[in-house]
Amino acid sequence: MFEGKTLLITGGTGTFGNAVVQKLLHSDIREIRVFSRDEKKQDDMRKRYNDSKLSFYIGDVRTYDSIFDAMTQVDYVFHAAALKQVPSCEFYPIEALRTNALGAENVMNAAVAHGVKKVVVLSTDKAVYPINAMGISKVMMEKLMVAKSRVAAQKGTVLCGTRYGNVMASRGSIIPLFIQQIKAGQPLTVTDPNMTRFMMSIEEAVSLVMLAFQRAEPGDIFVQKAPATTMLTLALAIKKVFGASNPIEIIGIRHGEKLYETLLTREEMGRAEDLGSYFRVRADNRDLNYNLYLIEGKRELSDVADYNSQNTRRLDINEMADMLMRLGIIRAELAQMQSGLPTVSTDTLDALAA
Repeated sequence: MFEGKTLLITGGTGTFGNAVVQKLLHSDIREIRVFSRDEKKQDDMRKRYNDSKLSFYIGDVRTYDSIFDAMTQVDYVFHAAALKQVPSCEFYPIEALRTNALGAENVMNAAVAHGVKKVVVLSTDKAVYPINAMGISKVMMEKLMVAKSRVAAQKGTVLCGTRYGNVMASRGSIIPLFIQQIKAGQPLTVTDPNMTRFMMSIEEAVSLVMLAFQRAEPGDIFVQKAPATTMLTLALAIKKVFGASNPIEIIGIRHGEKLYETLLTREEMGRAEDLGSYFRVRADNRDLNYNLYLIEGKRELSDVADYNSQNTRRLDINEMADMLMRLGIIRAELAQMQSGLPTVSTDTLDALAA
């Protein structure tokens, strides 16, 4: 499906970008462009893959000119660039807005201007019923995508999106932190033992984007169904995998965190298309005829619940341990421990998480 085509990945040096590169680099794709502002990570990727199909563009989605220039002769765009750390966005909310919402607008505007065929923007469960700056900025990205999709489609560009929960072992997430704490003999720090989060692999995240790429129509949002786990279960599962005896320390919920996350609102569930492993949420393309909705109303939502990490399938310790064992970062660390060699360094953990 990418034969002879050029794909641009914004934020392409991150976990998602590396996974896409690994999946597509040896296909019949013509070129993969990695767009980001981190020259060190780009240089690391250049040396790691050493492939002429891979091109690197320094720039920032906040700057329209840089993303516009990188978009020349691009066929498809996966937009992954974002500020993702909830506490950081709480302290610097305007930065989250500039990158996650206004930056996404720059990407979509440049794509339409260049006649890009399809843009998939990556969103998060934190955009649903948002209580933090990161989620608010991401839901604004979704709203911008849906609004722009109406006009973009008339110009030949399909704008669509995906939304998913926690990607296990992504850079800066809890699993690499737990591994470092186990190695250092420190307590495993758990915010709240009853906090639940959706769990999915990076391969599942990429598959969701590929599904949206293949099937999405203008304004669609594809949502990954996923099991969930409590933070206590996750900590106990990773202790089981490593045979660790580290104590667990409860540190309390951080700035802007929820006790549980939601992937689909009640309103979205009322009109979502169930595709088996995924949901498809069509764009709400009602016009500005408010009287139709103020006077007549709608009735189909009375018995519908939202889809959240409390009411999805809950993983037990053994199931969570099985999921952990599928992760490269876990297998690499265990192999080092079993060989008697020094365990994997923090830098290597970051590379595996990427």
